[in-house]
Amino acid sequence: MDVRLIAVGLIFAGFSAHAANGIDVKRGVDAMIFGNCVPSMVVENKSAETIDYLQVDVAVALGNGQERIVELKSAYREGVLYPIAPGGTAVLKQHLDTSAALGAACGDVKSRRVLRTICEASGGKACTSSVSVQP
Repeated sequence: MDVRLIAVGLIFAGFSAHAANGIDVKRGVDAMIFGNCVPSMVVENKSAETIDYLQVDVAVALGNGQERIVELKSAYREGVLYPIAPGGTAVLKQHLDTSAALGAACGDVKSRRVLRTICEASGGKACTSSVSVQP
C-alpha cells in the first residue's frame, strides 16, 4: 500500500514540476481608452528560454451577442522586440494603431476565449516550452 502511494506521489510531483516550467499567461487589467475596453494579459516566463514575441488572440463575447477578436501582443511584430527573459514577466497589449478597437465598454464584455497563441523564441523559432493561457 505504501509503495503505491509513494509511486502516485512521485508521478504527481513530476507532473507539477513539468507544468511549473512553462509559460503562464493570465488575464491582466482591463483599461478604458477612448471609450473602448482594452484588455491585457500578464505573462510569466517560468521556462528556461527567452521569448522574443508572444501573441494571444482572444474572442470577446459582448452583451449584445456580438463577438470581437482582440490581438494581445508583447511587441509590434515588425518592430523592436521586447524579449521576456526566463523568470521575467511582461504585459500583452492590444495595439490600437494596428487593430480595431473593441467598440464596447468593459462592462459589456461577457466572456473570453483563446483562439490562437503565437510564441517565438530567439531566431524566430517556435517556443519549445508549453504556453498555458487563462483568459
